[in-house]
Amino acid sequence: MKTFQISIAALLLAAPAMAQEFNLDALIEAAKAEPPIIIYDSTGKIVDMAENFTAKYGVQATGQKVSANSQLEMLIRENQAGNILGDVALLTDTPAAIAQLLPAGVLESWVPPDLAADIPAGYQTPLAISANANVWAYNTETYPECPVSNIWQLTEPEWRGKVALIDPMTKGTYTDWFNQMAQHGDAALRAAYEAQYGKPLETDQPSAAAAWLAAMGANSPLMAEGDDRVSDAVGAPGQAEPFMGLLSSAKFRDNADKGYKLGLCAGMNPWVGWTYTKLALIATSTDSPNAARLFIHYVLTEEGILPQMLDGKMPTSTAIKLPEDEPSGLAEHLDKLFPYDASTGLDDWDTRQDWQDFWRVVYVR
Repeated sequence: MKTFQISIAALLLAAPAMAQEFNLDALIEAAKAEPPIIIYDSTGKIVDMAENFTAKYGVQATGQKVSANSQLEMLIRENQAGNILGDVALLTDTPAAIAQLLPAGVLESWVPPDLAADIPAGYQTPLAISANANVWAYNTETYPECPVSNIWQLTEPEWRGKVALIDPMTKGTYTDWFNQMAQHGDAALRAAYEAQYGKPLETDQPSAAAAWLAAMGANSPLMAEGDDRVSDAVGAPGQAEPFMGLLSSAKFRDNADKGYKLGLCAGMNPWVGWTYTKLALIATSTDSPNAARLFIHYVLTEEGILPQMLDGKMPTSTAIKLPEDEPSGLAEHLDKLFPYDASTGLDDWDTRQDWQDFWRVVYVR
């Protein structure tokens, strides 16, 4: 375990209840008196972010790319062993954090008081630093505009076997999306159905989300292991009948990197896509609580989060705008994204297996 000496100022800042008057300079001073920190994140961008943080503040930090699933196991084991290596976790599995890591005292959430006014309330408990978007895309070389304007169209015979998705059995964010639609998107899905077919949705399924998923599964979509394959199926040039697809907005960089022809389905009803959040949490037993908090403060600034913004991530801070050269063009359609609602994160966790079982039943290969 790391050993260190800490100043009185650092002890005061490390206390659970911070002084009403937040002092960034005092936090920086206290952080410099602590051991180096390690930050876990599922993107390699964290290496650059940690280096930039060290250069700015003189507080040594190292970024390590660790998948969300591996983070869960590592953080729990480190806490149980009393040997904290990861001081900060940037974690995309919000339900797991809500269900396991926060209640067990493995991690804690802290919102910088001086930046709190810029963070919408829905992103503060626990603190989310960014929203990652999965969006509907089409091939702009084949189609002058998106050939689909309503997600119910994707369940029709015309698109049988021609829609590419990440396999929900391999990625928890997809089953979380299913549950989020059932919990918070029912009215919008029903309205979209009526707009498409001129009549109300009638279904034996318990929700409009389940009805849409059942119809989608029966239409034999292509199940992919990751966004790269979806990007290939949708955006590769020279296709007579390319797929429609749902993929990370970050993959639109393939247009420049690979010559792909990905286009955002900006007019899709009811949503152009959906989001999941990336949390920024601190190990409760860290030897460097002030350095950890300083890093949290840093990634809530434009300078701190910029490397991930360039990779398609959307900051939760309203004080930060997406770069003008963000490749998907999503900045003009943020109000058409289905947002993640952490208030039902525990239910998302509890129903993951249920939604996977449902998908097994309705999916036709």
